[in-house]
Amino acid sequence: MNSTVIAVHASHPQQRLVARTVEILERGGVIVCPTDACYSLVCTVGNKLAENRIREIRHLTRDHYFTLLCRDMSDLAIYAKVSNAAFRLIRMLTPGPYTFILSATRETPRRLQDPRRRTIGIRISSHPYLQALFETHDGGLLSSTLMNDAIDLPYSDPAEIADALGHTLDAVVDAGSIGIEMTTIIDLTGSAPSMIRAGKGDVSRVPDLR
Repeated sequence: MNSTVIAVHASHPQQRLVARTVEILERGGVIVCPTDACYSLVCTVGNKLAENRIREIRHLTRDHYFTLLCRDMSDLAIYAKVSNAAFRLIRMLTPGPYTFILSATRETPRRLQDPRRRTIGIRISSHPYLQALFETHDGGLLSSTLMNDAIDLPYSDPAEIADALGHTLDAVVDAGSIGIEMTTIIDLTGSAPSMIRAGKGDVSRVPDLR
């Protein structure tokens, strides 16, 4: 049985449809939804069964770590230790297509952390769908970019996602094509910010970027 396709308006997602996807997530479901950089597999934090389903869908090993999607800076601080300098930089760039590597707090499950560095990747997305979702859903979400393994690039077409993987998902949130450029990744655990991956996010305003 294929997943439900929920078509939302790209810039003004309908609240009743957003609420429907929140219900699916909070029942333990796995969905694919738009972000400001690629479509991603998403489930709620703490749901091990849903997390394992995402690993199976993406054929991920245990050494692959999820990214946490957060509502805002206050939610981010639940999961990550944020210095004053990191706080200012994140506030300047977000919401936006950036992933920040930060030291994890004790509240962050160990299985979601880099076991050696005790770090976590965190995003605050600007996509209208996720902004609307977080108005209803309380807490972070686990996410993983949905890759097309055949071409080693992210999926961009929600109809193609539904055809290829619909049987493994509870819902596909269709907000139209959003491209394949992934987030810019910035490591904020050192004395100065460090670029891990150049992506969609502009870093021209980031001081002392290595």
